[in-house]
Amino acid sequence: MFRIGHGYDVHKLVEGRKLILGGVDIPHTTGLLGHSDADVLAHAIMDAMLGALALGDIGHLFPDTAEEYAGADSMKLMAEVVRVCRENGYRIGNIDATVIAQAPKLAPHIITMRENIAKVCGCDVSQISVKATTEEHLGFTGEKLGMSAHAVALMVKI
Repeated sequence: MFRIGHGYDVHKLVEGRKLILGGVDIPHTTGLLGHSDADVLAHAIMDAMLGALALGDIGHLFPDTAEEYAGADSMKLMAEVVRVCRENGYRIGNIDATVIAQAPKLAPHIITMRENIAKVCGCDVSQISVKATTEEHLGFTGEKLGMSAHAVALMVKI
């Protein structure tokens, strides 16, 4: 049996924060603002996995009102989501994700992002797709005010 979920996340870009995407610390003049490390890619992927199994979203598991998640490493949160999914009888079939950002160029970091996500998810890197696109200077992402990410997860019954 298969189940499919979609995830979306968005965070504002600000000075004085690290830019973390897919567990990769990317050199940039701004970073994403959030309660955790604000890894917009990881958050979209986690929401896709949870959504596939009708288990809510990451805000339900890791509320932004909980002090223990302040500055949390999203890859550690993802490991917990993977555990919950397995506890519910599912594993990852594949993940397809897209980061929407005007800058910086993400292509040099995509392979490492895929490897990080695959390692945490306990699957082969060939099961993880990460892409990046711009919005041709349109909207809040095009104006470099923030970044967003979409993800689709195919979950497979164990």
